[in-house]
Amino acid sequence: MPMINVILSGANGKMGKTVAGLLADMPEFSVCAGVDVYTAQYADFPIVEKPRQLPPGGDVIIDFSNPAALLDLMPYAMENKIPAVVCTTGLGNEHKSLLEAASKEIPVFFSANMSIGVSLLTELVQRATAVLGDGFDIEIIEKHHNRKLDAPSGTAMAIADAISEAAEGTKEYVYDRHSVRRPRGKQEIGIHAVRGGTIVGEHTVIFAGQDEVISVQHSAGSRDIFAVGAIRAAAFIKDKPAGMYAMRDLVAAID
Repeated sequence: MPMINVILSGANGKMGKTVAGLLADMPEFSVCAGVDVYTAQYADFPIVEKPRQLPPGGDVIIDFSNPAALLDLMPYAMENKIPAVVCTTGLGNEHKSLLEAASKEIPVFFSANMSIGVSLLTELVQRATAVLGDGFDIEIIEKHHNRKLDAPSGTAMAIADAISEAAEGTKEYVYDRHSVRRPRGKQEIGIHAVRGGTIVGEHTVIFAGQDEVISVQHSAGSRDIFAVGAIRAAAFIKDKPAGMYAMRDLVAAID
């Protein structure tokens, strides 16, 4: 199998360094360069400030940066025909439109959470929503470390969207009940964010019915699981045709 040369976007971030550390022990991969606003070098690959400064030779981009960085990164990927695995969360409509436009020219893999376990959780709660119908109230609780900027998490929102899809788009998202003095609506999905300590990531979906409660939960023990998911996604899309890919496509390929 030919070596896969990875460009690491967000190379000096915690996730970037986690990915770099894992790839160092994988002989089928090599980090050929990194891009980050902080260009301190900590390994045997160069780190540049802007994508246009990257040396040639990258086969795939793994991005754990921030939404603003995509405005330079995706045009570079399109111009150089390099597939991109976008793991950055907190994207606005502008960024999502940019990914859609890029997917017309290159393969783009985007997921709000790179854990295969979270992908399976999403499938399970979709199935539960279809089976349980309106007889159960649905609440989502997500917990993350105290340095996380966005709330609710992108993963919590993706789970809520999957539930709403299974319910044929009839769900209403409610983020805060302290100022709402009324009974809970049957079509509500309550979404709650907890921030504290060094919690890597925990997502719980509660289905509360008459005299019974069903909970589906995923807990991340370390950042490694997200890095491993991104690496597997990079290998998955490297030779794929242009298009938008997601974790469900990777899970289907594993099956």
